Amino acid sequence: MATVFLVAFVAFSILRPGEAGDASATPATPSGEGRSAARPLHNPDGTRPGLAPITSPREREAARSLITQVRVGRRGSSAGYRRTRFGENWADTARGVPYARNGCRTRDDLLARDGREVRYRSGSGCVVVSMTLLDPYTGETIEWRKAEHARVQVDHVVPLSYGWRMGASRWSAGKRLRFANDPLNLVSVSGAVNEDKGGAGPSAWLPPRRDIRCAYAVRFAQVALKYDMPVTKADKKAMLRQCR
Repeated sequence: MATVFLVAFVAFSILRPGEAGDASATPATPSGEGRSAARPLHNPDGTRPGLAPITSPREREAARSLITQVRVGRRGSSAGYRRTRFGENWADTARGVPYARNGCRTRDDLLARDGREVRYRSGSGCVVVSMTLLDPYTGETIEWRKAEHARVQVDHVVPLSYGWRMGASRWSAGKRLRFANDPLNLVSVSGAVNEDKGGAGPSAWLPPRRDIRCAYAVRFAQVALKYDMPVTKADKKAMLRQCR
């Protein structure tokens, strides 16, 4: 599976140290300053900021090839699901994912990765108190301050509750912790839009911004493949449709 997954995007990626999932080779502190949003086929470990549209026919073909590899499964029960099943909220204790154990909460790592003009609390290299975000889901520019905490949220592209119903209920605690704090599965977005999404899969919810939907489907597929997690038949069909 891993070999096939790599073939699907290697022609479109320049893999530098740390971009093939080696957490030890990635920068300890993320920064989106001065960088444009990355297309997901060029961002296989999620350490580059944001989510950029996939527009060229060549990359859309590669996108469909990648999505095709995702397994289909039946959605299980939500019984037993709690956020705490995936560890402490925004824990820095995961192993084997970028930014883990760098002393900063995962949410702050992702705000720093995706934001511009990022400012930190006085005396802290972790706690983000303000930034400018170009929201990939809506295209809106959000001037965010910590006092308006919920205005920007960090979305789990594959929701935790979705993952639970598609097999995470049987994973080890460590794997669930990685899934919840892996930057590949996380993107900073409008809080209102994130709340509207909830735990939905792609057949029930897609970003309002239409030109980002193929990129969103690819990121969903990347996470599913990395964690060997199936998606529902309806969700896979919806994902492929976005990259026609």
